[in-house]
Amino acid sequence: MSAEPFIYCRALTKSYHKGQTVVTPLSNLDLDVQQGAFLALMGPSGSGKTTLLNLVSGIDSPTSGTLHINGVDVTRMSRGQLTRWRATHVGYIFQLYHLVPILTAFENVELPLLLAPLSRRERRSRVQTALELVGLADRAHHVPAELSGGQEQRVAIARAIVANPALLVADEPTGDLDRESASQILELLRQLVTMYGKTIVMVTHDPRAAAAADMVLHLEKGRLLESEPELAMRV
Repeated sequence: MSAEPFIYCRALTKSYHKGQTVVTPLSNLDLDVQQGAFLALMGPSGSGKTTLLNLVSGIDSPTSGTLHINGVDVTRMSRGQLTRWRATHVGYIFQLYHLVPILTAFENVELPLLLAPLSRRERRSRVQTALELVGLADRAHHVPAELSGGQEQRVAIARAIVANPALLVADEPTGDLDRESASQILELLRQLVTMYGKTIVMVTHDPRAAAAADMVLHLEKGRLLESEPELAMRV
């Protein structure tokens, strides 16, 4: 019997009440993503992209269906268990970076490790490694206001990978960047897949960003329009 995919979704559904109306941003979604894949999710606003991202990252829980991440049934976890699981298994990359403005790049990257059972020396070593990987070791003591947008996003990526998670989720990671900076960020994401075996799920509206992925899937009103991945051209 073949091994289960890294991300395994079956009949995944998310609904919530808005007043007396039931809203269903995801409906009976089936999805397989292999370990070390780079998946781009595209679709119009309200299609369920961010909802799916929040489910696979453990930020939210489905209403029904099956969701396994790397063999773990995350639907059976309590909110506290999800929080602990997410801290070590998932890195989240935001469009607007979400850096703390009064902290240096080093301190921003260190934040996810502060509650981990690590010595100060171990934390410093991990942060230094993450900053070196994204090419910002020389900016470690700069605050966000002293960095370009592309550099801020690199700090955010370093923060996402500092705990060495297997899964990275990215919500429009190039949406606030110029074309050159966006291309550099996409190349960095590809390196995280090809050199370090990370699995990446990225939401984007930009076809150029989607072209950096191994496969592109489209969502429309909570349903996948394509069941087969598209092999994408490299940016």
